[in-house]
Amino acid sequence: MRNFVVLSLAILIISCKTETISKLEIGFYKVELLISDFETLPFVIEVTSETKLKVFNADEIIEVDEIEYKNDSVFINMPVFEGYLVAKMINDELHGNFVKPNLNRIVPFVAKKGKTRFDINDEAIVDITGSWETVFSPDSDNDMYIAKGIFKQNGNRVTGTFQTTTGDYRYLDGVVNGDEMKLSTFDGAHAFLFIATVTDSVMEGMFYSGNHWREPFVAKRNEDYELPSVNELTFLNEGYDKISFSFPDAQGNLVSLSDERFKNKIVLVQIMGTWCPNCLDESKYYANYFKANNDKDIEIVALAFEYVKTEAKAFGNIKRLVDRIGIEYPVLLAQTGTTSKTKAQEKLPMLNHVLSYPTTIFIDKKGAVRKIHTGFNGPATGKKYTAFTAEFESFVGELLSE
Repeated sequence: MRNFVVLSLAILIISCKTETISKLEIGFYKVELLISDFETLPFVIEVTSETKLKVFNADEIIEVDEIEYKNDSVFINMPVFEGYLVAKMINDELHGNFVKPNLNRIVPFVAKKGKTRFDINDEAIVDITGSWETVFSPDSDNDMYIAKGIFKQNGNRVTGTFQTTTGDYRYLDGVVNGDEMKLSTFDGAHAFLFIATVTDSVMEGMFYSGNHWREPFVAKRNEDYELPSVNELTFLNEGYDKISFSFPDAQGNLVSLSDERFKNKIVLVQIMGTWCPNCLDESKYYANYFKANNDKDIEIVALAFEYVKTEAKAFGNIKRLVDRIGIEYPVLLAQTGTTSKTKAQEKLPMLNHVLSYPTTIFIDKKGAVRKIHTGFNGPATGKKYTAFTAEFESFVGELLSE
């Protein structure tokens, strides 16, 4: 209840006055989220009109076209995800909050005219280009997990990402000043900041997710490091040889793999959520692949696990995703009120666990599970993403030829 009251007050303070807001001015802004008393998380936007802007993260450009003016505030709604920026224009600056209402999260921000993400203060004395064997929360038995950092540095500028066993941290953009690395990304779902001190072979730092989570990480340079195979992490429990489910679509129809449309076809079952950036990357790829191959014996069905409390809100989020990226395969509602992977596994008891959103189950024409792919390495991973698409198309091609 306290979080709800705080969230409501934060929005009312900004939006319930009757003044007329000045429209957004065309140009670049440096946005800084205030994630702690000592750190800000920067990213750059370009306002191209009063109702459109772009968000930049390394090679990613997010087109934003849902901007509303209400009372004295501007509401900048990010595509697909529920997160939005709400602010007032004060002396050519934006002062406001990044809000995720269904998670009761608020992060204050200030945006000033400018196009520099991180200031360059010192010449870089280290070059982090290459692969880094990484451990997050290394001193915690419960929270520890492994990752692979992949970076490219040109002078002070750094881009790259961290791959994990369940996905990647998408497009990270930043700098090295002296021996200090700073990387950030913002996409409306997540706001990430990585800060580390680096030597030639070791980095040690802190990872911030908004203002609600932070954890330490350590990494060592290792060009030969590889994460465990994503095709071996999730599997069928003993006693099961098939996948089965029955979940509703947006029209209230229960859909299951025994339906006529799936018979004698390859079926990809995508475990996902509309709130999940890795799922968005995967859904974009699957949507394009499905459109290009809709004349073949292949079907895709997505199972959405949503944290919003009601089915109406969940189906609203599903429709927004479907419309935004043009999904032509069914997206079913599997769960509301939580994204707990334990609860998700209860809905799919034939799996040893649901380790990651997304996860894809490959089913052949006879209904047998042939492979389960955990996580998704998106386009920010470069060669890893290219390798995935080649492996995916080759494997699906083999199933189609059987």
